[in-house]
Amino acid sequence: MLMQFPELQYDFEYSVAEIDEDIAIAYTDEGNKESKEVLLFIHGLASYLPAWSKVIPLLKNHFRCIAIDLPGYAKSSAGVHSGSMIFYADAISKFAHKLNLQKVSLIGHSMGGHISIATALLYPQLIERLILLAPAGFETFTDEEKIWYKNNYTPKIYSVISDDQVRLNYEINFVKMPADTEIMIQDRIRMKSWKNFNNYSKVVSNSLYGMLDYPVFDKLNLITQPVLILFGKNDKLIPNFYLHKNLTPEKVAFEGASQISKSKLIIIPECGHFLQFEKPESISSEIIEFMSGQ
Repeated sequence: MLMQFPELQYDFEYSVAEIDEDIAIAYTDEGNKESKEVLLFIHGLASYLPAWSKVIPLLKNHFRCIAIDLPGYAKSSAGVHSGSMIFYADAISKFAHKLNLQKVSLIGHSMGGHISIATALLYPQLIERLILLAPAGFETFTDEEKIWYKNNYTPKIYSVISDDQVRLNYEINFVKMPADTEIMIQDRIRMKSWKNFNNYSKVVSNSLYGMLDYPVFDKLNLITQPVLILFGKNDKLIPNFYLHKNLTPEKVAFEGASQISKSKLIIIPECGHFLQFEKPESISSEIIEFMSGQ
């Protein structure tokens, strides 16, 4: 099955699971394969597997750690899909079945958090726990604000941003951008010249629309699993600066957490949106403590 970016080079081993005739998912599987605790990592919008490269080494001695490229991203299957949260939740369920995973704890970052919430709502029997890093879905939008998003994040607009804007888009994720973010910046710049980039741009835009069209805030009270929520105190992406100038990351975080009966909220100081890349030691320590049930 064709992958979205065959040109992309990973410096680690990965496998590919065909979950149906149209969809294949690239993944890494590290740590103790016999462990009953399986962490399944779901990246954010316009991201990919390397987003987890700093935390998996800190977690794999404790848990089996499986990270994926979502369909339409990086080394997973090529083409354009709906980007709906239902589509992603179904893909995760099929992937877990393909790997004979009976129960998993989802770790989702940003859009991956929104997808993780949707998966827990649609496939509750599969999900043991949720670990949400700066999750999309806690911030709510009016119909007018959704239209603003859809008008300003079209595939065309996404596909023509300059190299300088690519770099700025990464820098805004951090209080102080780590030097090794440069690898991801260069990958994103190179993607613009690759044959499937237009399709990828449509997947990214469709994924954003998929979040807007499947709001989860009013469903958070239906989550029965234990949930760890981690937010950077200095997140510049949640809440949206243009639409919600009077909101703070902490307010968004507290409002979301208050809807979930078994939630634990941690605010990480001096940390932006890309928590697991900026503060991997702190994030990993909180995950280990949460998974131990303490």
